[in-house]
Amino acid sequence: MGILDRFRLDGKTALVTGSASGLGAAIAVALAEAGASVACHGNRRSADATAKQIQTMGQKSQSFSADLSLPDGAEKLFTLVSAAMGTPDILVNNAGMIYRNAAEDYESTAWNTVLQVNLTSVFRLSQLAGKEMLKLGRGKIINIASLLSFQGGIRVPAYSASKGGVAQLTKALANEWAGRGIQVNAIAPGYFRTENTEALQKDESRNRQILERIPAQRWGEPEDLAGAAVFLASSASDYVSGEVLVVDGGWMAR
Repeated sequence: MGILDRFRLDGKTALVTGSASGLGAAIAVALAEAGASVACHGNRRSADATAKQIQTMGQKSQSFSADLSLPDGAEKLFTLVSAAMGTPDILVNNAGMIYRNAAEDYESTAWNTVLQVNLTSVFRLSQLAGKEMLKLGRGKIINIASLLSFQGGIRVPAYSASKGGVAQLTKALANEWAGRGIQVNAIAPGYFRTENTEALQKDESRNRQILERIPAQRWGEPEDLAGAAVFLASSASDYVSGEVLVVDGGWMAR
């Protein structure tokens, strides 16, 4: 098999959570371009548009709705996808949310919701998919971490805690499953143009400070994450395990 062939995902089925827009949509489309059938998940909004875009490319895709802020949301989503498209060979835990407030005023309900969506549902979906992947002796799980897996951030204590947890969960699962054919890795995006960063983009002072720190001198676009996602989903990364791959325009190197 040639090196480019190792990046192909023909015959694989992927589940990408939070793929109605932004990073998740870009990842879902990229996996489809590499040959995968893709289950597109929407939490607050429908992922129909992403699924239809993939279908126009000639690839199989369906959209699914599940609220990952609920304790049984992950189970409901996994059951729906498995029944309609089969057990995923590739799981991308991208769905996430952010709530900004000073730590001293941070509401417990907001804390619990952010942790449920960003961390607990990631573990539960990985557990559900992992059990099936272990039976086959192969599988790929990609978690979406953050620069705040390494840094504390400002006014986002729950988000920082959850993304730090995602990085450590990635390593913990990789330690258990790498020898059984499942590669568990994470991507830590830098500052990307998404709905989650709209407030920062509109804040003239913070936007300037962010751009001054990024060696690439620009915000990331969702498509900038596509190559990393395809690599970690494909057999080209079969010896990569427990990695948190930073895609940040050079921010962490600064």
